[in-house]
Amino acid sequence: MTLNRPSHPVPADPAVHPAWLPEAAFAPLGSRRVALVLDDASPVADTVRAEVTAALAAHGGAAVEAAEAADVVLALRPADAAPQFQSDGDLDPEAFTYARAGGVVTVTASDARGLLYGLFHLVRLGERAFTGADVVERHAPHTPLRMLDHWDNIAVHPVMGQVERGYAGGSIFYEAGVVREDLTRVAQYARLLAASGVNRVAINNVNVGPAETRLLDDLLPDVARIAAAFRPYGITTHLSVSWASPVRLGGLATSDPFDAGVQEWWAGAADRVWAAIPDFGGFVIKADSEGQPGPFAYGRTHADGANMLAAAVAPHGGLIHWRAFVYNHEQDWRDRRTDRAKAAFEHFAPYDGTFADNVIVQIKHGPLDFQVREATSPAIAAMPRTRVAPEFQVTTEYLGHQKHAVYLGRMWSQLLAFPYWGQDGDGSRSGRTMADVAAGRHPLGDGTRVGGLAAVSNVGDDVFWTGHPFAQANLYAWGRLAWDPTADPIAILDEWIALTFPGATALVRETLHAILDQSWETYEMYTAPLGVCFMVQPGSHYGPSPDGYEYSPWGTYHFADRDGVGVDRTRATGSGYTGQYPAPWSDVYESLDTCPDELLLFFHHVPYSHVLHSGKTVVQHVYDTHFEGLERVLEAARRWTEAQDAFPADVAERVTERFAEQVRSATDWRDVVNTYFLRHSGVADAHGRTIY
Repeated sequence: MTLNRPSHPVPADPAVHPAWLPEAAFAPLGSRRVALVLDDASPVADTVRAEVTAALAAHGGAAVEAAEAADVVLALRPADAAPQFQSDGDLDPEAFTYARAGGVVTVTASDARGLLYGLFHLVRLGERAFTGADVVERHAPHTPLRMLDHWDNIAVHPVMGQVERGYAGGSIFYEAGVVREDLTRVAQYARLLAASGVNRVAINNVNVGPAETRLLDDLLPDVARIAAAFRPYGITTHLSVSWASPVRLGGLATSDPFDAGVQEWWAGAADRVWAAIPDFGGFVIKADSEGQPGPFAYGRTHADGANMLAAAVAPHGGLIHWRAFVYNHEQDWRDRRTDRAKAAFEHFAPYDGTFADNVIVQIKHGPLDFQVREATSPAIAAMPRTRVAPEFQVTTEYLGHQKHAVYLGRMWSQLLAFPYWGQDGDGSRSGRTMADVAAGRHPLGDGTRVGGLAAVSNVGDDVFWTGHPFAQANLYAWGRLAWDPTADPIAILDEWIALTFPGATALVRETLHAILDQSWETYEMYTAPLGVCFMVQPGSHYGPSPDGYEYSPWGTYHFADRDGVGVDRTRATGSGYTGQYPAPWSDVYESLDTCPDELLLFFHHVPYSHVLHSGKTVVQHVYDTHFEGLERVLEAARRWTEAQDAFPADVAERVTERFAEQVRSATDWRDVVNTYFLRHSGVADAHGRTIY
């Protein structure tokens, strides 16, 4: 079928920054002759037609009927293309084959979703897609579940605002206590997500308030409207739900998962949701955590709770994403036996193998809370018979609130590649990573427990989507790494630069690369050192406050005193947390001789005079990194000042304003943290620099 079939327009609000899909990015494709073989009437197929039609209209290319006359062939059925490009029998609906032969580029897929991803692959490659030697490449996502969780509130929360931990304005879904009437912005967002590889979105906060509970009830038609905006780009809609929904909405006296009335209520709720949205994805739930209700109130386990919901959604093919962020947030700081880092493992690992097949246990990548540096969560490796989804945070709650230029691709790449069972050892386990576990490749599993990857979105109604224009790179990188965790995060950064600033000069490209390449490591330098966590202002989590949480009930301590600093999590003398890891890490982290420097204070309490593997003492490392971190920020700001006139005026104005704040904040961090450690240790800086 050709491009003559009517199709919906490509959604776009011209007042909003186009991010990595400016019109110019489509020029290499849109200037060529394109044959589209797409005998499909689905919404995603319509999107492929619309995208190609718009690109050709904008850039002077032509739609052609016959593949023989085309420079580019996009074919839904491999049989419609040349034999060498036919499918090998893998029917992954999101996979596609990209081939270049005899001057013709061919993209084939077994489903319109795969063809859409293949189309965006051509856009990413630009002119490189059409030049060079002949090639045949097959592309498929690492896992079928690549999710973004929005922490958006319908009703503006008196403390957290409309988007909890959001640093880019209000919600793109909700305004003034209702779902927005105009969802053009949501459709544009769906397009950006599809172009990066995300395929599922939960549209409301996991801390579900009374207004958000109504999304299962009278506001369900509005959820259907949001789902309709996502559907053309192959994105499935999910909802966060409250465990107390049967009480809040159904008037029941209990939410006990063993109560027949509760089970019946949830089954009816699922029936109503899928009747309104047949391709609905399922529910996300935060239970028994930070004040949210859950099955503990009835003496039930998390497996009991998750499985009850799983039974309700199973007839519809639905999923339950059950978050493992469960811990005691009313801890007595005097009690060193309690260790918040141990909580997820203790609450969930004992129930491995008891969760229903359609339950995915969503576990934060680290055992605490999205810190700038913390160990990987041992709970992710502890459940071979459970579907697991490691959870990340794209919004920078502890990494500068999108006021600082901090690219997280390198951080996520390291975490996803973490080899839970070591690099050497038994060949059946060697090198298996966090990303492997997410894809169901746990070395002790049967290969069927395919989970996924999830992250908290950083998007708001800001004109740049993410507050800081450079924070767009994190949203883009999240989708790209979720699709392929082995991808080079720096190549992804350069890819984002090329797409977002098409035709950019060498000055623009080099400046952005220099500012963002090692910005995560820079941020770590001037904030919390060596795996110390939570040295932030309580509540806001922005700016330095070394003892802000030290005597709080939240269980986020570093135990700094006149003699030393760090948390003893060893089996020999501490909380025993190291024992939750499989070998070799249980022993690597246990020993001062082998514990990596960057995690030393996460696992050990040591004197300030302790000598790191780098050869420096702990306290001198603190001084040196905080001075160097600020110098790096000043150098980045200098480079930006020299290059800002080469950027669009609106981008230049916003970034300049953000750099002023980053310099101020990094200076504050340097002075507060260095002074804190000087006053605790009494050890002077070896270089005699000013510390207050």
